Amino acid sequence: MSKKIIQTAGRDQLGEFAPEFAHFNDDILFGENWNNSDIDVKTRSIITVVALMSQGITDSSLKYHIMNAKNHGVSQKEMAAIITHVAFYAGWPKAWAVFNLAKEVYGEESEGLTEKDRYQNTIFFPIGAPNDAYAKYFVGQSYLSPVSTEQVPVFNVTFEPGCRNNWHIHHAKSGGGQMLICVGGRGYYQEWGKDAVELTPGTVINIPANTKHWHGAAPDSWFSHLAIEVSGEDTSAEWLEAVSEDDYGKLG
Repeated sequence: MSKKIIQTAGRDQLGEFAPEFAHFNDDILFGENWNNSDIDVKTRSIITVVALMSQGITDSSLKYHIMNAKNHGVSQKEMAAIITHVAFYAGWPKAWAVFNLAKEVYGEESEGLTEKDRYQNTIFFPIGAPNDAYAKYFVGQSYLSPVSTEQVPVFNVTFEPGCRNNWHIHHAKSGGGQMLICVGGRGYYQEWGKDAVELTPGTVINIPANTKHWHGAAPDSWFSHLAIEVSGEDTSAEWLEAVSEDDYGKLG
């Protein structure tokens, strides 16, 4: 579940001068409308940027909403495509003005911004905490963030460049296995005796129970996937040897 959006700008700037407007802005527009889950926040952010651009509004309010879109998973490439598309319908000069704001937003990187921070800005799901509990089964640094702990457990697993887990098997008497859904970066999945499969955002991997395999990041890229455990009878995980440096080194 995404974090609840809380807005205080109305009361901060207009609380005494226009308290009713501040109430509508903070409690209704943002408090209720922006938290309505019928549309996901990323899509809602895009719609807002398009609406403001179409009206020719290029002040701080649009910059705020471009930043909001960025923070909710709209990549620089996606934002450029959005502005270009709208330019054909709303006007070319408006696009130039909006691009100037977008360049400021996507070009703003503080001196302390890490590679991890930059990567986080490209994916929707949080990277989470270091995956210390399973560190002995990984080569390199991985991170784990629970997405859902009810009904079907879902975790976002993130790998730093070059990080991968050991060969392992999801055992089950019946059912069982695992699904991987790539949500960011570039990585690999490999079953024992088969060629490695490249993973990019949108790739779905169905791992049968009792199948020896590994997965992780490409040598030059961060990588994230959702891990979904398939329910089954007498399920367990068996961790085996690390992927050999020679085999991993052959992957680009």
